[in-house]
Amino acid sequence: MQFNLEAITEIALGIGLQLLVIIAAYLIINPIGRKIISRVLHSSTKKQKISEARVLTLEKLLLNIYSYVLIFIFITMIFGVFELEIGPLIASAGVVGLAIGFGAQGLVSDVVTGFFILLEKQIEVGEYVTTAGYDGIVEELGLRTTQIRSFDGTLNYIPNRHLEGISNHSRGTMRALVDIGISYNDNIDHAMHVLQTVCDNFSIDERFVDGPQVIGVQSLGSSDVVLRVIGQTQNMEQWGCERDMRKAIKEAFDRNGIEIPFPQQVTHLIKEKS
Repeated sequence: MQFNLEAITEIALGIGLQLLVIIAAYLIINPIGRKIISRVLHSSTKKQKISEARVLTLEKLLLNIYSYVLIFIFITMIFGVFELEIGPLIASAGVVGLAIGFGAQGLVSDVVTGFFILLEKQIEVGEYVTTAGYDGIVEELGLRTTQIRSFDGTLNYIPNRHLEGISNHSRGTMRALVDIGISYNDNIDHAMHVLQTVCDNFSIDERFVDGPQVIGVQSLGSSDVVLRVIGQTQNMEQWGCERDMRKAIKEAFDRNGIEIPFPQQVTHLIKEKS
């Protein structure tokens, strides 16, 4: 009995030591491998003049694949410590194997869709996109899921197979559009002249690629005449340009006595003859 206890203790210590070695190797290899991938990718892409967004996308993807492969090897080694064979174990679990088979359909679809998105360069890390009912900045394009952070800070994990009808807002220049209403009592030509003066001041702004300029009367509202200003801006700068232009237009209208009306309703009273 004493011999058996010692043998069991020795086996347990041997298994525990092997597990500690495997865990230590994983904790050492994982960060080193990630650093090597990032360093090699950045150094090689600089020579080939690949865009920074493309580099980040490839880096995220390769690190994702590296993590999956390393975890698979880690699990396989643990099974080996306990002298368990993965193949017969999965094959013997009929119901589990069937469930894994059905689940793998979605996994394969995610991987294939992600591959074609990368191949066609539809989206890249750091770009502003709208897809699958979400809009925001792409933070990671993985082997199975894509991470998009909304402007309120929410991080959305979207399976790649659900990325349909992608709208990429980060390719090329964008349009800054400002609609401003004036009173029906104000002179339209004078208001347009004031607007054009504001636009001329913004034309030297480095954020603008073309314009801005006054287009003219956009619509006749219930209480105002709407004038439109548009200009082409550098990517992701359109919102800041629109905010700055609205502020400058309001200040210019105040200086020139041009009213920006608020919604109002005029009631006419008709006195009936008795």
